[in-house]
Amino acid sequence: MSWHVVHLADVTATHWRNGGGLTRELVAEPAGADWQWRLSVAEVAADGPFSRFEGVTRWFAVLQGAGVVLNEHRLTAQDAPLCFDGGAATDCRLIDGPTQDFNLMLRGNCLPARMVRIHGQAQELAHASKCIAVYAVSPRASVEFNGQHLGVPPATLIWRKLTKAATVNIQCEHALWMEWSA
Repeated sequence: MSWHVVHLADVTATHWRNGGGLTRELVAEPAGADWQWRLSVAEVAADGPFSRFEGVTRWFAVLQGAGVVLNEHRLTAQDAPLCFDGGAATDCRLIDGPTQDFNLMLRGNCLPARMVRIHGQAQELAHASKCIAVYAVSPRASVEFNGQHLGVPPATLIWRKLTKAATVNIQCEHALWMEWSA
């Protein structure tokens, strides 16, 4: 299987289930309401509660803006992503104006999982039966996978399912690396 590429600019924004912001769903597998995993970019323009997703583990990272406070956790675009229970009551307070944020949401059989920020270079060993993804925040990322090189423009997601272990080399100014059980 090859890389899937999704440019944020090509995805239509939809309102949150609770009406508190906009989301661009980059990919959900399977498609529809019964997804097992989902990656999206949200625009938060006002303080308020997050939509609740019972039975979902959620990873959250600020991409742009001054940041947010989720319950007691202060997050900026420099902080590590936060993992939390998507079914828990989560209140969001903007630190100083609107933000753009990345979400990785997973149902139980997709765990374990992780999301990390990358600045500069990273080498990741991904195991078989995993999904892996890179989201280029700015300005461009370069990904090498089994000898294949791929340039990733800003605000672009690449993802794939692995059938065997692989080493992934990433070079970027700022990107997110994600992996979860397939």
